[in-house]
Amino acid sequence: MLKVPTIQDRAWQVSAKYALEPAHEATFSAFSYGFRTGRCAQDAQKMLFQNLNSGNNGINKRIIELDIKKCFDRISHNSIMDRLIAPAGLKMGIFRCLKAGINPEFPEQGTPQGGVVSPLLANIALDGIEEINKKVRSIRYADDMVIILKPNDNAEKILEKVRNFLAQRGLEVNQEKTKLTKTTDGFDFLGWKFRVQRNGKFRCIPSEENHRNIRKKIKAVVNSSNYGAEVKAQKLAPIVRGWRNYHKSCDMSSSRDSLWFMAKTANRKFRKEKKVNRYKATELCKKGFPAVGYEQNQHVNVRGTKSPYDGDLVYWSMRNSVLYDDATAKALKRQNHSCGHCGYKFLSDESVHLHHVDGNHDNWKQKNLMAVHQSCHQMIHWSKPKGKPKG
Repeated sequence: MLKVPTIQDRAWQVSAKYALEPAHEATFSAFSYGFRTGRCAQDAQKMLFQNLNSGNNGINKRIIELDIKKCFDRISHNSIMDRLIAPAGLKMGIFRCLKAGINPEFPEQGTPQGGVVSPLLANIALDGIEEINKKVRSIRYADDMVIILKPNDNAEKILEKVRNFLAQRGLEVNQEKTKLTKTTDGFDFLGWKFRVQRNGKFRCIPSEENHRNIRKKIKAVVNSSNYGAEVKAQKLAPIVRGWRNYHKSCDMSSSRDSLWFMAKTANRKFRKEKKVNRYKATELCKKGFPAVGYEQNQHVNVRGTKSPYDGDLVYWSMRNSVLYDDATAKALKRQNHSCGHCGYKFLSDESVHLHHVDGNHDNWKQKNLMAVHQSCHQMIHWSKPKGKPKG
């Protein structure tokens, strides 16, 4: 059941999330990656590679694909409140948030889907399921989870422990969708198809369902009669770039994953317009299907239980520097991830600007480039008047 909070409720939930998150991030498991600051799906992908590659005998392992039945709708309110680390006033606010607009059939269960604080509350309730059995590696992303079994591990005993854990929180395992799979047969997780090949090598490609969804999005734009070819190319670019960036740590070498056929279809559609010739259609396809480099398993995992709230500003600044272009990343490294103007470290959520020291934006020499906070960048330019004062 979807509950849409008002703007006032949403603002309160954001404030509550900022207050609750640092305390709980210090206690969360290192193998939980969903809806957590500083972590992403690619961390879970790399963790699977580390456990299923040829060096770890991945060919002989098995996978439990765990599905929790209606997770967000059935979480017990008491299980959340008992594990919440917060003062009494904030706890009361969260309790009221859970009770507001709830399904009358289950008044003591469920978090409001669509609420800002709901993913954090779900993580609080499910925390610990990854380490029920210390000898078995479990990887969780929100309510999606896979359990990696060695040849001698008893799958039924492990599932029984999971059932008992979930029962304490008002949840249950979905028997129809939970299954035991050989790594050589492959399994889907977070939009990827993972499989250990017969030669022992680990392979990851976009899943069939994920590929079907991107084809639908591209077709909806290309076949639309509301836009011209140039507008279609502009609308396609962020869709294709985002999809390729998500999968850039996969094997994208096949013609299916390179979207070759979709690009050819778009080219043919573009040429049907009167003013679009073959050359222009090719140029529009290059804009609409921007190239993104890929390399299998290139992602660097977040270290252990590290959190943006642990005070290690250098580590998180170094990790976030890959989000910027080469010139900004080099400037950050040269300045030891400190602002060149004020000298303070960059926080994880702060925007980094590249400042040209001599004011010449055509001079891209390293000595002329300085990484600064956005506010510092504004201050530098405010303090430099463009012309001489009159009089």
